[in-house]
Amino acid sequence: MSELTQDAVKEAIKGYIEPNLEKDLVTAKAVKAVELDGGSVKVAIELGFPANGCHSDIESAVTEQVKTVSGVESVEVSITTKIVAHSVQKALKPIDNIKNIIAVASGKGGVGKSTTAVNIALALAEEGAKVGVLDADIYGPSQPRMLGINGKPDSKDGKSLEPMEGYGLQAMSIGFLIDEETPMIWRGPMVTQALEQLLNDTNWDSLDYLVVDLPPGTGDTQLTLAQKVPVSGAVIVTTPQDIALLDARKGLKMFEKVEVPVLGIVENMSTHICSKCGHEEHIFGQGGGSSMANQYHVDLLGALPLDIRIREETDGGKPTVVAEPEARISQIYREIARKTAAKLSLQAKDYAAKFPNIVIQNN
Repeated sequence: MSELTQDAVKEAIKGYIEPNLEKDLVTAKAVKAVELDGGSVKVAIELGFPANGCHSDIESAVTEQVKTVSGVESVEVSITTKIVAHSVQKALKPIDNIKNIIAVASGKGGVGKSTTAVNIALALAEEGAKVGVLDADIYGPSQPRMLGINGKPDSKDGKSLEPMEGYGLQAMSIGFLIDEETPMIWRGPMVTQALEQLLNDTNWDSLDYLVVDLPPGTGDTQLTLAQKVPVSGAVIVTTPQDIALLDARKGLKMFEKVEVPVLGIVENMSTHICSKCGHEEHIFGQGGGSSMANQYHVDLLGALPLDIRIREETDGGKPTVVAEPEARISQIYREIARKTAAKLSLQAKDYAAKFPNIVIQNN
């Protein structure tokens, strides 16, 4: 009988492709230790993204793979998560207390971007991360209503704001500072200054991810985000119809130009299932998100149905992920969140904080 070795165990683990990473765990450098004691094997896995919802699946799959190795009698798999800061645009560095900023964008309005952003943020929190959401839509802030948060943020020092809290998320929006029906009749420079203040003057508390809900288009706010905000990655939300895809392409190309990696595309309102008869129909077209993803070599993170519950629950201040955590729609949001974070975990890490400051003085 051949001797049981660590290399043989790792080679067996390579046979399992983790669905969120779309890589095997060895290649993704997630296998941190393999301990052998006779026929007993202990495997320590460290994921770079939150994945509470699929730990058991990973444990089962790795266990099955390792059991195929000759000489293995028992397998014990432990999974931990370590979320680190990832690289951002050149000349920018990550903000203190925020490891990663993920921008959620769309080329045009009405595609469900804000709904998608808040549900992804809530899903990341459900998966085990510490998450905040920044409503960057100054003209049409919607996160206060979607999260069911009332009141105004506190300021302990008169200079900075404490984030509001809802369903475990830290949140900030211009909507917390003005009356819900007050229009923001501002020119571009005022809008971009407001965005910078909302981001930098909020006392975010040790976030793994800050999800930024951008306004539609490629205007002042997006330009400020690209030039002054350290973004680790972007998610593009679209519907399958040709007009939405046309504008979504512009948003994707904008992020490419400013060196922000696009983590993937979310296709919203993908199908409509009749609540009376169960008939499924692609009323906005079919396959647009996947063809766009193929064209630009990015991932289709997920497709969401056109469902009245999504609208009712976000309008009611309790988004689907927390209103119906076991529903299939919530599971799709969690799959999208895991894939988004997994894609980000494969990006280059930010090492700036690890290097000491070198000061040269002429005495």
